[in-house]
Amino acid sequence: MNAVAETAQNLPQGVDYIRFLPETVLSISGLIVMVLDPLVDEEHSQKTLGVIALIGTLAALAATIFMSHYPGLAFWNMIRVDSFSVFFHFLVITIAALVILTSYEYMTVQRIRAGEYYGLILFGVVGMALMSSAVELVLIFIALEISSISTYILAGFRRREASSSESSLKYFLLGSFATAFFLYGIALMFGATGSTNIILISQALHSGAPILAYVAMALMFVGLGFKVASAPFHIWTPDVYEGAPAPIVGLMSTGPKAAVFAVLLRIFFQANAPGRFWLIWVSAALSMTIGNIAALVQTNIKRLLAYSSIAHAGYLLVAFAVPQDALANIGISAAMFYTAAYAAMNVGAFAVVSHFAAAGERYVALEDYAGLGRRSPLLAATFTIFLLSLIGIPITGGFFAKFYVFSAALRANLVGLTIIGVINSAIGAYYYLRVIVVMYMREPREEVPVAPVPASLGMALAITVIATIYLGVLPGRVVDYSLRSASQLLSPEAAANSTSVPSRMNPSAGVP
Repeated sequence: MNAVAETAQNLPQGVDYIRFLPETVLSISGLIVMVLDPLVDEEHSQKTLGVIALIGTLAALAATIFMSHYPGLAFWNMIRVDSFSVFFHFLVITIAALVILTSYEYMTVQRIRAGEYYGLILFGVVGMALMSSAVELVLIFIALEISSISTYILAGFRRREASSSESSLKYFLLGSFATAFFLYGIALMFGATGSTNIILISQALHSGAPILAYVAMALMFVGLGFKVASAPFHIWTPDVYEGAPAPIVGLMSTGPKAAVFAVLLRIFFQANAPGRFWLIWVSAALSMTIGNIAALVQTNIKRLLAYSSIAHAGYLLVAFAVPQDALANIGISAAMFYTAAYAAMNVGAFAVVSHFAAAGERYVALEDYAGLGRRSPLLAATFTIFLLSLIGIPITGGFFAKFYVFSAALRANLVGLTIIGVINSAIGAYYYLRVIVVMYMREPREEVPVAPVPASLGMALAITVIATIYLGVLPGRVVDYSLRSASQLLSPEAAANSTSVPSRMNPSAGVP
């Protein structure tokens, strides 16, 4: 009887499943899409399966709100639900919903079978959401692979295009190599601390970090730095972005990055990983500089936005350089706000690119946008808003995001890094403004068609424009929420509660 009672006590409780509810909803929705795919006529599959996928993301958002009322640990201290994880759940699932809305027209125009496409988006978001709530490095690795495998396949979904196959293969090979670094870093961290649980690692490192922990941190940063396209691990980005379907580039440049930045915040701040300052400082400076300078000479809009993505990863990393002291919560909050602002403007930008590219993505050269301001004033104005936000012009989310990050860096006395960031922002303004000049000050190219904007794409663009302006004009609520989330992440009370490990778990190892 005692053995039965102990077994029952060690089984997951009902609240554990509630704390995993968004991932469950997304997984079930993805399975429904995959099962229905062979049963739906190919001509109608794009919108039918797309609507099911969209309903799945909306249901997952509702599940996230429900989950937020049950904070705490789940599944033997491997998952932690708090304001921090809820923020990133909401962000990555919203990104997926917007990408699905953007994809309706794209899938029809490109004549791509829809079932696997929408299913892979949903399965990929399962991994992204799980990364944001996992506090166990092995589980983070599994979630990272769930997300990565989906995006590897989605990058090559334009099967008739050689560039898309090249994109997928290059992403897979380099991504697998980077994953090996991350996994080896986890192994070394276990050797250094005796645990793979982030909270227990923090306790083990509190009294001093052995040399092995520094090596482990460097290796993990290599793996995660690849995923967020930070220099010098950025080399895959322009080729993969150029070959992948435009809506998927919008997903890849925001969703997985947001999830990986959530992991980095937990490792760097919650676990107080050693030796992070110079890793972050060098990577941030290189990312901003290489991304902006390389973008200056690009004539392909997707490659231009790819190098822009590298630069913005550098701006965001500036917040990570804030030291582990009284200002840490501001650094975390600034990083969280930047991920949200960047997601809104970049998903919107790639939504415009996906619509304008037409069949086969023929029109992605910068000169193809000549005269767009006269031929489609509303589409050009929408794209302009996103570009101005990427520059960091006031009243846009991009402006306040950069202001918040740089002010946090200045308060932490990171003057040199802030100066590099401001100079790079000025450099970056040139290539964004060049796109606007081409749209409004060049003669239209009549051979380039401009199709009417469908309702689904219009809805996605409206949401991203509203979010971009809202985060620039009224950022207070998001900032307040991110500050509360940062406080929970750093809370010693939460850390103390996290160490109440069930009997099934070995406290010294941090794994079931």
